[in-house]
Amino acid sequence: MARAPFTIADTSVDAGERTTLSLPVPGQSVYTPLAMPVHVVHGKREGPVLFVSAAIHGDEINGIEIIRQLLKARGLTRLKGTLICVPIVNVYGFLNHTRYLPDRRDLNRSFPGAKHGSLAARMARVFAKEIIDQSDYGIDLHTGANNRTNLPHVRANLDDQTCEDLAVTFGTPVVINANLRDGSLRQYALERGTPMLLYEAGEALRFDSLAIRAGLRGILNVMRKLEMLSSRKTSTAKIPVVEARSSSWVRAPQTGLFRTDIRLGVRIEKGSSLGHISDALGENETEVPVPFTGIVVGRSKLPVVNEGDALFHIARFEDSQEVENAIGAQIEGLTSDDYQEP
Repeated sequence: MARAPFTIADTSVDAGERTTLSLPVPGQSVYTPLAMPVHVVHGKREGPVLFVSAAIHGDEINGIEIIRQLLKARGLTRLKGTLICVPIVNVYGFLNHTRYLPDRRDLNRSFPGAKHGSLAARMARVFAKEIIDQSDYGIDLHTGANNRTNLPHVRANLDDQTCEDLAVTFGTPVVINANLRDGSLRQYALERGTPMLLYEAGEALRFDSLAIRAGLRGILNVMRKLEMLSSRKTSTAKIPVVEARSSSWVRAPQTGLFRTDIRLGVRIEKGSSLGHISDALGENETEVPVPFTGIVVGRSKLPVVNEGDALFHIARFEDSQEVENAIGAQIEGLTSDDYQEP
C-alpha cells in the first residue's frame, strides 16, 4: 500500500516525491508580501518526520548553506519518512542582514505565537503550525550573534533521554545541557513532545567551512540514528562526545581595549589569564582572570569593550583535557585532504 501524501500549507507531496513551496508569512502591508522557503522530501517508505531549520535569526547564515548541501545528499533518494527543510525562517531579518524582525522582536522568543499578535508572534504561529506541529523531531541551526563566534557544539535538554541520545549521535565533541528559554522554538517543540537539538557554530553573516561540514555530518548522523537513512557501510573512528552540564560567560571588568590570543576550543585553567583590558595608551591595565577550568566555546571578536560586555563563553567539564583532544581530532578530520562529504 502506497504511503499517504504529506500536506503542508495546502500543498500535497506524494510519496517518493520532493517539492519546494513558498509558505506565506505575515506581511507589513498588502504591497509587501513575503514567503518562507520550504523544501519537503517525502520518502516512499514509512518513517519519522524531521524538520531542519536555519536563520530564525536572520543574520545567522551558516545553516542556510548546511541545508543546501543536505538537500544534495544522494541518500535522500532512499529516504524513510519525511524531511522538511526551512533554510530561512526569518526572511525579514535575512533580507536586512539583521538578527531581528522589523518590530525589533526576537522570533526565537515569540513561540507559540498568536494569530492576531505582533509580527513576530504571527510569524512564530505560522512556523509552529505548519512545521513543528507536523514533525516528530527537529534540528535548529544557529551561529554566534553579531561580532561573536561559536565553537561547533550542540545544545539540548540532556535530562530528556531522547534528546541526549540524539545530541551524542550528532557527533560534535562538545554537548551542552542548555536551559530552555521562554518563548523559544526549542521550548515549544519540547513542550509538545518533539525532541530537538540546537546546533551552534561560527559567526553571524559569515560562512565557516568547518562549521558547515560539522553541521552537515551531524544532521546525517541523526538521520541514520532515526533510520531515515541507511547506515554507512564503512566504519570510521568515532570522536568522543563529552557533556557539559553548565556554562557561563566571562564579562569585561572595565571599559577599554581588550587584547587576547585565546582561541575557540582551547582548555583554560582557573586562575590563568584570558587577556588584558587597557585604555588606548596602555594605561590603567586590568587582567581578565579565568574563573574556572573549562573549554572556550564562544567568544567576542570586538577589541573595544565596555564594562560588563560578554567576552568568553566557557563550558565546564569533568575532564576538559579529554574535550580539548576530541576537538583537535574533529578539526583534523574535517580539514584533512582525505575528508569526503557525508
